[in-house]
Amino acid sequence: MEPPSTAPDSLEKRTEGDTSRSASAARTVACTEENGPKIYLLPNLMTAGNLFCGFAASLKIVESAMVFAVQGNSPIDLADASRQIHYAIWLILASCIFDLLDGRLARLGGSESPFGREFDSLADIVSFGVAPALMVYKIVLYEFPRTGWIIASIYLVCGALRLARFNCLAAIDSASANREFTGFPIPAAAGMIASLTLAMLFLDEHQHSLGPSKWVLPPLMLFLSWMMFSKFKYPSFKGLSWRSTRSLPKFLLILIIAVITAMNFEWMPFVLFLTYLLYGFCRPFLSREMKRDIEDEDYETES
Repeated sequence: MEPPSTAPDSLEKRTEGDTSRSASAARTVACTEENGPKIYLLPNLMTAGNLFCGFAASLKIVESAMVFAVQGNSPIDLADASRQIHYAIWLILASCIFDLLDGRLARLGGSESPFGREFDSLADIVSFGVAPALMVYKIVLYEFPRTGWIIASIYLVCGALRLARFNCLAAIDSASANREFTGFPIPAAAGMIASLTLAMLFLDEHQHSLGPSKWVLPPLMLFLSWMMFSKFKYPSFKGLSWRSTRSLPKFLLILIIAVITAMNFEWMPFVLFLTYLLYGFCRPFLSREMKRDIEDEDYETES
């Protein structure tokens, strides 16, 4: 009796070994000094701006805390501390704009790269993880020394996990990962926290600190922590570009929203972030035509 043939198994093992060695060799070549990662100027400048604004926001929050620790609670000192928080809020919102622009510029110029994706995630964890967590801790969580830092840390860790998961999915299927997000995006979470704080400061404009409304921030932070690592799908709107066309009614609607936002910048950004958050809950119940009309994406190939 002839022994069972092992040729197919040997061939399969050799194929797997060759594939593994080829992938390893490709990674080695990609990491050598002569063939280092491609660093595109304009997209990474936007990412650097994102990181700069996030770091500056963190500094402003620290300066606000130092006012209370060093100077006291006089009306002048409270006004100074409130002004630093306002600066931090606008810097976080500016980071959102930079984060929006870097991807748009990369796709417009065909200059997307793994380096840009990793750099963007590192900037995001500072601008949209550390800065909002510090801000909420400074505003309200410091009153709970034992649990306040835990709540802020939960938000930060969930944001980091959210970014790590996105990078893993993008490495497997970049097109699918860039079309829609799994979980609430961390820039939107940070923008929601910052814009809500801005709206509450506007409502308490005759005071130099937040009143009872500040107690909304800790549960909101925990809710957003869960949402970032949830399975809800959110559109990236990355199909939109400078070359996208719109019908006249849509163009007028976008223009009206932009004008209203500019005229009511104290509270309108929160309305926009809240609308995006709620859209993730409504999205599974929308038809393909409605989603295509809203998100400017092609769903014909979906199963």
